[in-house]
Amino acid sequence: MTTELFWLTLTMGLAASLWLPFIILVNTTAAGAAVDNGLARYTDMGRAAQLANRAHLNLLEQGMPFAALVLLAHILGVSSGLTVLAAAAFFWLRLAHAAVMLWVGPQLPIRPIIFTAGWLCSLAFLVEILRLA
Repeated sequence: MTTELFWLTLTMGLAASLWLPFIILVNTTAAGAAVDNGLARYTDMGRAAQLANRAHLNLLEQGMPFAALVLLAHILGVSSGLTVLAAAAFFWLRLAHAAVMLWVGPQLPIRPIIFTAGWLCSLAFLVEILRLA
């Protein structure tokens, strides 16, 4: 397994697990009352449940394009110091983003800085694919 795939595996493991805080909050707090026949009324849920859901969705939104770029780079045999750094940074940034959302909330400027840094990791892969493939 390449280093980039290792970090992608950890990132996808985080994405696969980040639904848990939302489900726990929905089932242990008043947020559960905002679920009607399996359909969640997110605006009726408490702030913590909404933030947990948003942290999960945000990782999926940014993680899927990143995963596609990492896999494309792997298929094309593109690997460099920049791709290794970007893959590791992306994981740690997404973990930090989840922690901020779950324990602090969407604080400015932390959240947009983390999101932008994650986007730069994707951009680094794109540049390396175009440069080296």
